[in-house]
Amino acid sequence: MERMTSADARNTSLLERTTQRESVLHKVKSWPHLFEATLSGAKTHDMRRATDRDYQVGDVLCLQEFEPSTDSYTGRELNVRITYVTSSEFPCALSGDGLLEGYCILSIKPLSGEN
Repeated sequence: MERMTSADARNTSLLERTTQRESVLHKVKSWPHLFEATLSGAKTHDMRRATDRDYQVGDVLCLQEFEPSTDSYTGRELNVRITYVTSSEFPCALSGDGLLEGYCILSIKPLSGEN
């Protein structure tokens, strides 16, 4: 009988969590410089509060460009798929110590043909 390590247990828990529901669309604000960097492909991650929503691999973020100086949306949107979630709950390398509890880093990939 194989022994399960704590890393195996975390990965199993993450896999079980991500297969329990259908993909969810999350509409979120994105400041112009971050929106542009994502649109150009230079930025392939997004840091978010993990306590606001139940972000999971396979979910879609609808990034809505938001101009904080005018406190308004610009009307531009970009849909991206979450491909990986790094958090203090499901760490990789030093993220358990490097990320504050309640925050996560979402690896994202633009959805082609939908933007």
